[in-house]
Amino acid sequence: MAQLENNPFLNKDQYGQLQLTKEGASHFANLALSCIQKEYPNKLGQVLKDKNSLKEPKDLHPAFYGCFDWHSSVHGHWMLVRLLKIFPDLPEAPQIRKMLSTNMSAENIQGEVAYLKTASKSWERMYGWSWLMKLSEELYDWRDSDGQQWKKNLQPLTDLMIERYIDFLPKQTYAVRTGVHPNTAFGLSFALDYAKKAKHTALENIIISRAKDYYLNDTDCPADWEPSGEDFLSACLEEAKLMSKVLSADQFEYWFKKFLPKKKMKALIHPAEVSDRSDPKLVHLDGVNLSRAWCIYGLLPYVKKKKNRKLLTKAAEKHLNATVPYIASEYYEGTHWLASFAVYALAGVR
Repeated sequence: MAQLENNPFLNKDQYGQLQLTKEGASHFANLALSCIQKEYPNKLGQVLKDKNSLKEPKDLHPAFYGCFDWHSSVHGHWMLVRLLKIFPDLPEAPQIRKMLSTNMSAENIQGEVAYLKTASKSWERMYGWSWLMKLSEELYDWRDSDGQQWKKNLQPLTDLMIERYIDFLPKQTYAVRTGVHPNTAFGLSFALDYAKKAKHTALENIIISRAKDYYLNDTDCPADWEPSGEDFLSACLEEAKLMSKVLSADQFEYWFKKFLPKKKMKALIHPAEVSDRSDPKLVHLDGVNLSRAWCIYGLLPYVKKKKNRKLLTKAAEKHLNATVPYIASEYYEGTHWLASFAVYALAGVR
C-alpha cells in the first residue's frame, strides 16, 4: 500500500496536516457523482404505516434518494458543495452544479419536507439530521449564485430539522454513546456548527445546555473499548470534539485531562483493521479511522506540548493511511459514503 505522502491525491498543509489536492478532490467528487442520482440499491429505513407507504425511493425522497440511504445522499451533497468551494475550477464543476441544481430544486425539497412531517419522530435521528445541518451550514454564507439558490431551496427542510432538535433535546434524558448513527455527541456537534454560523440563538443555547448536562461530569472515557465491531465514529473523540466547542479553552483543558488521560488516549492511536470491505458493517471501521482523524485534527489546537501534537498528528496520518487508499469504486458498501468522511477529515472546517 502506498503511503499517503506519495499519493498524488494528498499533500500536507503548513501545519503538517494532510489535505486534499485538486486531483484528489476530483477522485472523491466522481464517487459522489456516481451515486447521488443512483436510486438502487436502496435502504429506506422507514416504518410502513399502510400499503400506501410502499413507494419508489425517488417518490419518497425526491432530493436525497441516491447513495443507498438518505443520510449518505445528504452528506454526498455536502461533500460536492465543499469541494466546489475549495476547488471552484474542478473539471467536474459543471456536472456538480447541474446535478445539485436538479436534486435540490425547491419542488424536490418540499417533497422532503412533506416526508419528514409524516415520518417517525426518530427517523434519521441524529445522524441524518446532523448532516443536513452541515449541508445547510456549508451553503449559509457562500457567495455563489447557485449556492445561495440551493440554500434558499433547502431552508424549509433546515427549519424543520431545527424544530426537531429543539423539540427533542429537552426530552432526551440520556446521551446515546454508541459509535454508530444515533451518537448524540456527533449529532449535536454539527448542529452547533450551524447554529453558530447562522446565529440561531435558541438552537445554540439548547445544544450547549444539553451537552453540559450529558458530558460535563464524564471522566475516564473507556477508549480501550473502541472500536466495537461496527463503529464508524469514535464515541470518546466525538464527545471531546463537541465539548471543545462548548467550553472555553481553559475549561476544556481541565475537562479533557480528566476525560481522556494519557493512558486512555493511547488506545486511540492505532487504526482499526478492516477485514472485509464488501461487508456493509465491517467497512464501518474505515469510517472510524476517518472520524478519529478529523477529531484529532480538531483537537490539536488544545494540545499545548509540541511533542504531544506531533504524536497526535502522526496518529491521524496512520488512521488516514489505513483507509484513504481503499476508497475506490470496487465495493459500493463503502464508496457510497466513505468519500464524504475522507473529505471532512482532509478538507473540513474543524
